[in-house]
Amino acid sequence: MKNESLPSTATLETAATSDELELSSPRTIERRSFLKHLGITGAALSAGALLATQVRADDGRSGSLTKGDAAILRFLAAAEIIETDLWLQYHELGGEQDTEFSSFIGGNPLYTQALAVLDEDMDVYIHDNTDDEISHFQFINAYLASKGAAPVNLEPFRTLPGSQATGANKSLKRITNLTQLTVDTSFWTRYRVDNKNPDLDPHFVFPQADVIVNRTAIPRTDDDLMGPSTVVSGIPDHLLAIAFTAGFHFCAIEQGGTSLYPSLAQRVTSPEVLRILLSIGPTEAMHFQTWQDKAGNALAVSDVDPITGSPVSFVDLTEDADPGETLQSNLIMPEPCPFLSRKLPRCSIVRPTNTKGAAMGAAQFLVASGLFKGQSPHFFQVLRDLAEDADAAQPER
Repeated sequence: MKNESLPSTATLETAATSDELELSSPRTIERRSFLKHLGITGAALSAGALLATQVRADDGRSGSLTKGDAAILRFLAAAEIIETDLWLQYHELGGEQDTEFSSFIGGNPLYTQALAVLDEDMDVYIHDNTDDEISHFQFINAYLASKGAAPVNLEPFRTLPGSQATGANKSLKRITNLTQLTVDTSFWTRYRVDNKNPDLDPHFVFPQADVIVNRTAIPRTDDDLMGPSTVVSGIPDHLLAIAFTAGFHFCAIEQGGTSLYPSLAQRVTSPEVLRILLSIGPTEAMHFQTWQDKAGNALAVSDVDPITGSPVSFVDLTEDADPGETLQSNLIMPEPCPFLSRKLPRCSIVRPTNTKGAAMGAAQFLVASGLFKGQSPHFFQVLRDLAEDADAAQPER
């Protein structure tokens, strides 16, 4: 399988950002003390029509759940809150607008039109993905509370400014930053290369489909809606590049959840908690496969961001220029690959699913993407605490 012509992860930014160092450095706050510092936890996220129900929590309270099961569910609740925050931003600007889960009616017609180049139903898919993530974190937090365990609230970290473009809720502060993303697109080749598995080949560098470094995935202001149009009539090349960045970011986020749930499921004790993870996890895989199919429709377009100065050149993946099939746009089913042992036949699977360090790996992946640029050091300490507690969980039989 030929990979020589494809960019590798080595072409992405390699220098550790201050955020990455914050997550990996020794903590200055005592383990599990984040609940005391926040003072409260919430059963739901406040955004639009979502009303937060505040619950007083003891430090690290597990209730009738094992300590490990509660820690795993708390990390997943935090991950789903983070997903909800970013998906609500995408929905405000490019999703189908209704009042199903938010009283705010936005919509940016030009951004929606640019996303529709990937698929004419992108607005519907964005709406449904957002709805799913809201349901995930609300259910997990409510389940934790029902068992007397402390749920998760990240509302104190809603401090980042959002888009000021037409259609955005301009006054609402955010937890995530979608304007300086470095999107790891190696998921594309990881599911197409048939002789490697990140669980068995942890040092193999899977090539990138496209190199996306320090780019915005949403229009920051209406200035991002302007510029020359050379690829699709009426849609500026700059706006197309923003929409295509979003399309690949959708995939990157959802492939993370696709692996995270089966990875952490191996550490739970309760059959009911296992049922939760095995029931939510496959919906993340459904999201991932949908977004893979749509991202594959990206056209060849180049752009230099006028704010960050970062260039990007998207490849037309529909041309199938790669003879080794690693870029073939319609290969959205996972290719069979080595699994557990190379002595066994290859198998089509979710990859990776190694449980060791799964939560911290997911946290590091999100941080490295630039999703939390501008967040406080306390946020990264909280994220680290949650991930470490989840990774320390062991089944109690």
